[in-house]
Amino acid sequence: MVAVIDEVAALLDDIGFDAETSVLTERQAQVLALRERDESQADIADALGTSRANVSSIESSARENLEKAHETVEFAEALRAPVRVSVPEGTDLYDVPQLVYEACDDQGVKVGHTAPDLMKVVSDAAGSAVSGREVAASLLVGVTADGTVRVRRQE
Repeated sequence: MVAVIDEVAALLDDIGFDAETSVLTERQAQVLALRERDESQADIADALGTSRANVSSIESSARENLEKAHETVEFAEALRAPVRVSVPEGTDLYDVPQLVYEACDDQGVKVGHTAPDLMKVVSDAAGSAVSGREVAASLLVGVTADGTVRVRRQE
């Protein structure tokens, strides 16, 4: 397992991981890298000289930090998107592409999705906010200048 720890350290170095600029600590990055290699928490704990409970806590914190970073990036992209379409609760999913296309036309932004593809992007990104063909919770669909579609729940 020591060889695997060395490999992970080399991997983090190769991909340019820097704990000073990352939302992850060095230890969190190590644990995630090892878990991505399907190493058990118990084996990681043994290799790092700590408890399995500590490794579990480190992994949980790392995943929470990544989720917060992901949410922050999505927020920033939605903020910068020249096209923002509010989709109210109760809207038929089949009506969403037309709403997005019209807003994009008004702003001169091209969407690189057909209507069925756009419905799938919205549905997949919205998760439980879309149920069947119905938008079950209000959404904000943003389209960036390069046509990237971002979907966020509206509170």
